[in-house]
Amino acid sequence: MRNLGCWKMTLLATILAAPLVAGCGKTIGETIDDTTITTRVKTAMLNDPAVGGLSIDVDTYKGVVTLSGRVKSPAEHDQALSLARRVDGVTQVKDALQVIP
Repeated sequence: MRNLGCWKMTLLATILAAPLVAGCGKTIGETIDDTTITTRVKTAMLNDPAVGGLSIDVDTYKGVVTLSGRVKSPAEHDQALSLARRVDGVTQVKDALQVIP
C-alpha cells in the first residue's frame, strides 16, 4: 500500500514537471541561459558608444542571437554584430538589422 502511494506521487510529479521541460522546446536551464545571453549582449551594446543599443532588439533561442532594429551606419551594424559574437554562450548571430542613416 505504501509503495503504491509513492508510485502515484512520482507519477504526479513527472506529469506536472513535463511542461517545464517541454515548454517552447527548451529546458529551464536553456531559458535561463538564453535570458543571460540576451542581457549580456544588450548590456555590451548599451555600454559601447559606437552602438545605439536602445534601437537594437536582442532575442536569443538556444544560444542563437537575433539582432533586429535600426542602426545609423554600416560601422554601427558591424560593431553590433561583433559585440554579440563575443558574448559567452552565443553560438550564432542572425542579422536582421536595417541600416538607415
